[in-house]
Amino acid sequence: MPRIVNEAEYTARRNQILELAQQMVYTKGYEQMTIQDILDGLQISKGAFYHYFGSKQALLEALIERLVEEAEKIQAPILQAPDLTAMEKLKRYFYTLGRWKTERKSYLLNLMQVWYNDENALVRQKLNTASIQRFAPVLTAIIHQGMQEGVLNPQYPKQAGEVVLVLMLSLGEMLARALLVESLTIHDLPRLVGAAAAYQDAIERVLGAPTGNIQLFDPATLGEWLIVEDKHVKTAQQAGR
Repeated sequence: MPRIVNEAEYTARRNQILELAQQMVYTKGYEQMTIQDILDGLQISKGAFYHYFGSKQALLEALIERLVEEAEKIQAPILQAPDLTAMEKLKRYFYTLGRWKTERKSYLLNLMQVWYNDENALVRQKLNTASIQRFAPVLTAIIHQGMQEGVLNPQYPKQAGEVVLVLMLSLGEMLARALLVESLTIHDLPRLVGAAAAYQDAIERVLGAPTGNIQLFDPATLGEWLIVEDKHVKTAQQAGR
């Protein structure tokens, strides 16, 4: 007879499985990760795993929900703040996301090496879709707020939130692939800033916002991503000798 667990114990064990799965997606890739990896990592039986997730696909769906919830913790307080104007919400939203990523630059650069492999194509696609479904209505509400305040004038207000999110996801992928593939240096910053500025211009046009009023990125912050991490590691190691 299976052991009966309470809700707190059930939630804790389920979160353990999700935590390990998330780590493996980041370090190994979803396609390469197996259920056996989870069993070995947590020292649990196959029956115990299937008690929480009926399949690897079910685990993926739960993992995507977890990742979206993590993003929501960062975004929701800004997007739903009742005392901010629409432009203040948008500016803080873009700034906060940019700083959050930059503060975790070393970790994220390592993560991106696996995240943008083919092994994680399915996870990326599902996460992007889930993010758009979750946050497009919130952005749309802010856009309507901006229209009422007279600062935004989108031609397609019902679709604007989703289009903005698609552009932001595309910008993120463009920057990530540039950092991973092209071996950029600080001398490439003007070219990278120009490419990012094209996305900023497109988003302002979608929102019907005055040019330059919505800053997706700070050039100085963007430049921080072009510093080669291993040079700093070598310098630190040499200084410690």
